[in-house]
Amino acid sequence: FPGWGSQSSKVQIHHNTWLHFPGHNLRWILTFTLLFVHVCEIAEGIVSDTQMKSRHLHLFLPAIMGFVAATVSIVYYHNIETSNFPKLLLALFLYWIMAFVTKTIKLVRYCQDGVPFSQLRFCITGIMVILYGLLMAVEINVIRVRRYVFFMNPQKVKPPEDLQDLGVRFLQPFVNLLSKATYWWMNTLIISAHKKPVDLKAIGKLPIAMRALTNYVCLKEAYEEQKKKVEDQPNRNPSIWLAMYSAFGRPILLSSTFRYLADLLGFAGPLCISGIVQGFQNTTNNTNTTEKDPSNSYLSSEEFLRNVYVLAVLLFLALILQRTFLQASYYVTTETGINLRGAL
Repeated sequence: FPGWGSQSSKVQIHHNTWLHFPGHNLRWILTFTLLFVHVCEIAEGIVSDTQMKSRHLHLFLPAIMGFVAATVSIVYYHNIETSNFPKLLLALFLYWIMAFVTKTIKLVRYCQDGVPFSQLRFCITGIMVILYGLLMAVEINVIRVRRYVFFMNPQKVKPPEDLQDLGVRFLQPFVNLLSKATYWWMNTLIISAHKKPVDLKAIGKLPIAMRALTNYVCLKEAYEEQKKKVEDQPNRNPSIWLAMYSAFGRPILLSSTFRYLADLLGFAGPLCISGIVQGFQNTTNNTNTTEKDPSNSYLSSEEFLRNVYVLAVLLFLALILQRTFLQASYYVTTETGINLRGAL
């Protein structure tokens, strides 16, 4: 399907990362969250299975298949997006519908069986129902905005002006969310710089949004708005600080949010290490392990988080996420500072 879509695309452009469907970032965030929940489901199934006398593959094998399916779905979406063939999203839409229905049936069955809300498996299933429902809503929004199905006149989308200029090689605003977070799109420049010195031609032009003239106009318009607000107040002068906040406040708030999230994730390290140490101490003191009743194979969140291997995986993921948020905060701060200085 992605190969056929790329061959059928009528858009010919030197960059293949120019197009973002509506809800692009939200879709990636929801899919990453879904992958994390699948990891928790796999871990919960494995931990439950290890506490039984016999093996029960149904506790974790469907979760592994769900993880693979979610990974394939985001790769599939990326290929459809870069080839600009949104009709192929109908297959993904049908998948979200089936996943939503099956997880809802599973959740209803848990309710009928009297599984308490405190059990981790019940919580994971409920979260998945919400995530699949949100992903369905994202697909419906793409259909509504792009009008690629059930509509006579589909929306025509033109590539951004930056990508129509062969001299612009700064692709950060146009790549997918994962490539933005890891700066994967810069690998080509880094490899070429390793082979030979980089000149200005290899770096390319500045994007329109980062040019001094663009940011000057943005700041001037914000300052003019400040002047209009104080026209009827003779004792007040327009504030350049408020104008800067109006023009560049959103990226500053975004950078602060990333930094706060990184600082909060900094607490995960000591907490996980403390839990791991306590887990090994309890294992040493209690040599006789009790096996779980196969008829009641449900784990609570507290029992799940007492497992040292689970805490080790959570520590690993938390550290990666912390560094990602911290680097994103640095990047947004640096870019906003460049734009603000250019505007002034």
